[in-house]
Amino acid sequence: MPSRSPQKRLFPSAHEGARSASLHADSPQCQSPSYRLAFQDEEFLLKDELRPVRLQLELLKPELIQHEMGIESTVVIFGSARTPDPQTAEANLVSAKAEAQGKEKDPEVQKKLARAQQNLEKSKYYEQARELAHLISRHSPRDKLVVVTGGGAGIMEAANRGAYESGSQSIGLNIVLPFEQRPNDYIAPELTFQFHYFAIRKMHFLMRAKSLVAFPGGFGTLDELFETLTLIQTGKIKPMPVLLFGREFWERVINFQALVEEANIGEKDINIFQYVESAEQAWEIISKANGL
Repeated sequence: MPSRSPQKRLFPSAHEGARSASLHADSPQCQSPSYRLAFQDEEFLLKDELRPVRLQLELLKPELIQHEMGIESTVVIFGSARTPDPQTAEANLVSAKAEAQGKEKDPEVQKKLARAQQNLEKSKYYEQARELAHLISRHSPRDKLVVVTGGGAGIMEAANRGAYESGSQSIGLNIVLPFEQRPNDYIAPELTFQFHYFAIRKMHFLMRAKSLVAFPGGFGTLDELFETLTLIQTGKIKPMPVLLFGREFWERVINFQALVEEANIGEKDINIFQYVESAEQAWEIISKANGL
């Protein structure tokens, strides 16, 4: 049944109601907080009792925007916010070496030098994430697959950057944290979202996901990865390619085989994911799974 045009609506829209509310008389009654329209009352909306409403709004806003923009399928790229780009890593190592000159017995200086050397090695993952996002964005017809990240620094920046450099839009699902942070500069502004609730953010990662790639990372990456593995294992979401980038890292950090041997997961659960070592290998799996 065709919907009514805005001109034939029986009830005024929320926009119209808000405009009418702003025309009220300047009286003590009209100035009282209790007289504000509920959806315009920020203090009311931020009450603890309104958490269910805020959860619903946080789920709905990104959903509506992505639907309006025709985004139906995504590739999720996770990874550490602390992984530097090679140029920054190289510059930091040069600085650390200069600082370490003549301070071979200073444990803090030597620790800083070792970390700088480690970060330079890890920066290869930044370039691989950047290249993978470029491949996805460049070869996916008519934005069939859109790259989505957590919207922060490190691996997330690299993936958004790769999509940006291919001339494509990508999504960033940023999260409010106690310390200062901001979305990276490579996300499409109209697809940059901010979340208060981790749970709703993780739902949005998977609602349109057709593949997921996890680069080396910390607690956040592990949280997002294991939620995905659990949902696939339990049949709460359909199977899709889950790619762990860098087998050496993942096997050193997580002993999946021990979980099988302890009978905490089934032998077939190991097949929910697979390891990849290059952007090209990851893209080959993703493209085949999505018929590209």
